[in-house]
Amino acid sequence: MISVVVPVRDEELTVEPLYEELAAALESRGEPWEVVFVDDGSRDGTHAALVRLHAGAPNVRVVRLRRNVGKAAALDAGFREIEGEVVVTIDGDLQDDPSEIPRLLAKLDEGYDLVTGWKARRSDTFARRMLSRIFNTVTGRLSGVRLHDMNCGLKTFRAEVARELELYGELHRFIPVLAHDLGFRVTELSVNHRPREHGRSRYGMERYLRGFFDLLTVTFMSRYRHRPLHLFGGLGLVLGAIGTGILVYLTVVKLTGEPIGRRPLLLLGVLLVVVGIQFLSLGLLSELLTSQHRERLRAIDDRSSRLVDEILR
Repeated sequence: MISVVVPVRDEELTVEPLYEELAAALESRGEPWEVVFVDDGSRDGTHAALVRLHAGAPNVRVVRLRRNVGKAAALDAGFREIEGEVVVTIDGDLQDDPSEIPRLLAKLDEGYDLVTGWKARRSDTFARRMLSRIFNTVTGRLSGVRLHDMNCGLKTFRAEVARELELYGELHRFIPVLAHDLGFRVTELSVNHRPREHGRSRYGMERYLRGFFDLLTVTFMSRYRHRPLHLFGGLGLVLGAIGTGILVYLTVVKLTGEPIGRRPLLLLGVLLVVVGIQFLSLGLLSELLTSQHRERLRAIDDRSSRLVDEILR
């Protein structure tokens, strides 16, 4: 079965046309499919339209959230309801083309675990295209996952990927990075992107600032979660080395007879050394907590194994 998850908010005019396009794209495959609409706190007639759609189509299910919690949480709620072995995500504004889904599914059958769309020709303003390009470039360099379009709403992946993803905040932008970090094979495929005909976008310039903080979170969790000393220790060594160099220079100046007590450079050198030591200490504490966490998990696994052995006996 193919499960399509559609997060929607104030998309009263698009949910029925979207379902018709999904049916046209998936019925020809001869495989069972379902669509899970997640109403993310809509204030217009979206929920009523979804109820009518559910009444007329047995493969439509509706999840209604009490308030707007964001796309990541809406996707997570939809993933909890899926019954299929393959998951498709698509935005509800009709900018993503459902006719591209069979191509994405075919790419998935080549052995990949996640295939994300790439809006090669975006139907957006020049400013949004440039900001998106910068965002994707920076994300690729920091995360090591080089894709043209991280945040395309049109994706296909196996259900095990959806079950292992932990989405909160605005981490939906980094689903390919999170999946890659879990060991899944990730690729992309160019897809058609259509201009928006109904409603308006609710994402402004502030989303890129929030995305930067989320990128720091994802980078830390993917690269340094199991070796935090490599991050904090590296920063501490760099800052401490710069501070030590400044203090050595000032020591030489002092030995020549010049006063250094009122030099701002002295304060900077001392500050860098202190901050460097703090970063090193933070890294060591993080390593200690990480090792204890692994030991607790290992102890739990050992107790579970012994319990299973006793039951089998």
